[in-house]
Amino acid sequence: MNSNNKGSKDEMASTSTSATFVVVGGGIAGVSCVEGLSFLNPEEKVILITASSLIKAVTNVVPLGKLIMKFDIEERAAKSLSEAHSSVDVVQDKVIRVNPTEKIVETKSGHIIKYQKLCLCTGARPKLIAEGHERVLGIRDTESVEEFSKKLQYAKRILVLGNGGIATELVHEVQGVEMIWVIKDKHISAAFVDPGAAEFFQYKLLHPGTSSKDNSSATKRMKYTISGDKVSKGGPALGPDWHNNFRIEGTSTVKTRVQVEYECEVLKILEPEDLKSVARDKDDEDPDKTKWPIYVELTNGKIVGADFIVSATGVIPNSDILGLESLNKYEDYGFAVDWKMETSHPDVYAAGDVCTASWEPAEHWFQMRLWTQAQQMGQYAARSMNSSLKNEQFFQDFCFELFTHVTKFFGYKVVLIGLFNAQKLGKEYEILLRTTRGKEYIKLVLKNGKLQGAVLIGDTDLEEMCENLILNGLDLSIYGEDLLNPDIDIEDYFD
Repeated sequence: MNSNNKGSKDEMASTSTSATFVVVGGGIAGVSCVEGLSFLNPEEKVILITASSLIKAVTNVVPLGKLIMKFDIEERAAKSLSEAHSSVDVVQDKVIRVNPTEKIVETKSGHIIKYQKLCLCTGARPKLIAEGHERVLGIRDTESVEEFSKKLQYAKRILVLGNGGIATELVHEVQGVEMIWVIKDKHISAAFVDPGAAEFFQYKLLHPGTSSKDNSSATKRMKYTISGDKVSKGGPALGPDWHNNFRIEGTSTVKTRVQVEYECEVLKILEPEDLKSVARDKDDEDPDKTKWPIYVELTNGKIVGADFIVSATGVIPNSDILGLESLNKYEDYGFAVDWKMETSHPDVYAAGDVCTASWEPAEHWFQMRLWTQAQQMGQYAARSMNSSLKNEQFFQDFCFELFTHVTKFFGYKVVLIGLFNAQKLGKEYEILLRTTRGKEYIKLVLKNGKLQGAVLIGDTDLEEMCENLILNGLDLSIYGEDLLNPDIDIEDYFD
């Protein structure tokens, strides 16, 4: 359907409209999908439906290899998308119902929008320990960060629950407040790194004034083999550096202090009046037992108080859309999508956090709900939808051959490649490790002499080499520990 007629939201409110492509969600996946459709087929009309006046756009893309990309996430006015792309209309509204049989989307304001191809990019919401509690806050999008920033200005102590990327960055970036970090794992940042890398980060956590360029410690190299039972289980979302545009300082006069409670979770939330019925030997160490407006009892028996709780314990896909009950979903509530990013209903696609990959993954790829994959899935969904419209043959994008993610933790660049935590490798694999305190942490995961994954922390410049070695499947047995010998420029071997 060819159409270049652009209508404002007010014009569309009283009448039905239609578009070849309709995308729901103004996050990274949705915007990437819209931009991809506009580029691939600029003559076809695209409508983006977003509940927020702001969208998340990928900018400053810097390739670090064939597949490894470093980029920024920029927050823009939603209308900027239609200003930049003549074929795109933006409707700021909330979808309340989808009829996949009649191919109709209905919004809260009464818009009736017909489509030929629909892509759901509605993202995910924080998994809160207590829905609706005024002192329990989930951080996932810009609005929640703004609320967090306001609350923090009057706080002296906060409780952080979770061990993923947002919790890790929050603990590092927040200043002027006491923090109690509750994690269910044996080490911090377990969603991304192993205990060795956690110790590398923890030094920075305990010595916040230490420069990430500090090279005071000697380089250590180690090689070890994992076998037997030693294997451990492995609105628009925020992008990298989400904390840069917000004031995240508390009112405490003491220096920022982080107390980590390992291998425990919240048993229940307690109000101040509930403490009267709690045994004293379970109470926290505060001399004033009733000075905090909220308390939690932990599974390790401790009771700790704070001004408020930040719940960063994962997300739930926003797949609860009226009319789409018949679409197949996984146990995590994500829409099941095939290798074309298509759901179980024809012409209904999904991308980003709201979907769950149901195809047989490549050897070195797996799904994590990260902004990197949201961008990749959004772009790929655009290709798939456009090819389907034109009845063209196409193939799965190469980005699904290898897991890659670039982020920043504790001020260090972090690059994760392939099976970086030995995911899917079973009980037999080998680790090569090189670390220099305050400067770098390099971990290579090998099996049968071939590189399977890598964790690169700091400015290592090894991203492209690791990517090539994994994709090429080169036998590295002859190099041994020289792969990480700091006196040898190993990249010269593989130019």
